Amino acid sequence: MNKRVFLPILFSALFLLLSCSSESPSFETVDRSQLLSDIEYLASDELAGRFPGSEGSRMAQAHIEARFQALGLETIGTGYRHLFDHTNRRSGQEFSDLVNLIGMITGRDNPDQFIAVIAHYDHLGESDGEIFNGADDNASGTGGLLAAARYFSHNPPKSSLLFIALDAEEQGLGGARYFVENPALPLNQITVVVNMDMISHNFENELYAVGTYHYPFLKPLLEAVAETAPVQLQFGYDSDEWPQDWTFSSDHGPFHSNGIPFIYFGVEDHPHYHTPTDTFDRINPDFYVAAVETIIGAIEEFDRNLPAIREASGR
Repeated sequence: MNKRVFLPILFSALFLLLSCSSESPSFETVDRSQLLSDIEYLASDELAGRFPGSEGSRMAQAHIEARFQALGLETIGTGYRHLFDHTNRRSGQEFSDLVNLIGMITGRDNPDQFIAVIAHYDHLGESDGEIFNGADDNASGTGGLLAAARYFSHNPPKSSLLFIALDAEEQGLGGARYFVENPALPLNQITVVVNMDMISHNFENELYAVGTYHYPFLKPLLEAVAETAPVQLQFGYDSDEWPQDWTFSSDHGPFHSNGIPFIYFGVEDHPHYHTPTDTFDRINPDFYVAAVETIIGAIEEFDRNLPAIREASGR
């Protein structure tokens, strides 16, 4: 072959080879295996229901902290752990040295504006010799939080993300109350809160996005997500027009009381809610993965539109 013909062909072949070898491997929104591994461990008998202050709670903290470290999340202050004391206003029970775990990803365009992604990791512990494993409530939300942290550590957001694993939700929203009263950063930098609490146990493929009654400017963004979401995204449970009003039913409540817009993702109550039968083997894994994918999509949509959300909310 003529060298003047051969060399261009050779260079073209080398270019194609190098181009193919330099392509990034496909990146799935959710690592199904890791997500299910996280919820299975957090809801295992070994952690004995993750009651605040217990050994099981400390094991959950260590797991979350290790995952934060592996993902390279930034810290606020000296580390991920933020200690606090809490008194249950209903029972009067006092708790000391409880732990919120906080990690951060700095936004590439708006580093001083935040979306707070939250989920509580505590549950009810043990009673009368039975373990309340809390798979759906709320090992599921904690697993979802870790999956979102994984996704955005590989896909840097425009604005900053705060990932908060909260303690003592079942004891009167203790971790959330402490955070808003002693914020790790100025509350006026948090534009919107995304809360995940009970997102794995549904067999009708229905996930609720609660809060648009109070913050209607968020609904069009969620409707855009719903168009391609792998679950049926529903709205409601945020006013007296519904059988239940979940406005203050989980950790988004204290943020809402401080004027911070929220969306709470969750499923309707089911027979295993707050019983020893809320176990890993009773969740719907396919729905759980799809729900987390949908929530990550919502966080992305909020991130793309955060300045407009901030303007609409007057923050």
